[in-house]
Amino acid sequence: MESDGEEEAAATPGAGGAPAAGRLKGCPELMVDDDMREMAKTAAWSVSSCKPGNGVASLRDDNLDTYWQSDGAQPHLVNIQFQRKVQLQLVVVYVDFKLDESYTPSKISVRAGDGFHNLKEIKTVELSKPVGWVHISLSGADPRETFIHTFMLQISVLSNHLNGRDTHIRQIKIYGPRPNHVPHQPFHFTSREFVTYSTVR
Repeated sequence: MESDGEEEAAATPGAGGAPAAGRLKGCPELMVDDDMREMAKTAAWSVSSCKPGNGVASLRDDNLDTYWQSDGAQPHLVNIQFQRKVQLQLVVVYVDFKLDESYTPSKISVRAGDGFHNLKEIKTVELSKPVGWVHISLSGADPRETFIHTFMLQISVLSNHLNGRDTHIRQIKIYGPRPNHVPHQPFHFTSREFVTYSTVR
């Protein structure tokens, strides 16, 4: 299960009644539900700008000591384009205010669409001196809206701490539901409990 339920609740105001007070702070360990899998390994990744040696590859190298550093005007963009339409539930970014200070994002927007021409904002979150993995749920206010169905995801850094211009992000992971392994089952179940009881024994 997610290890930072309070942080994720802050990113999903409709999930539990009133939104959690405050901003996301991050979690030291990357822990996601067993029913989700990383979706962006074969996606095409690009960024709006970068410093030489701190490009898009640093977002996916599984190394928390490296980072993408933007080199241009805000907003700073990370674009993830998939070969086919995919179901996505969760974006997780690793940021570290203690190391990066004014380069640390303070406001992030997540957008989705078929391509650059029709991206729509899915979620906007604010961060407060985060250190660790920040979980951004893509589920809607309706409990039945557990994921989005999209060809493209864009992560936009709208502002940084201490009015910093450029930004650092150390890792980004994108998660979606695991495929349904129940044969001849017309429904797509995303929770372990539903899959367990979806057949007659």
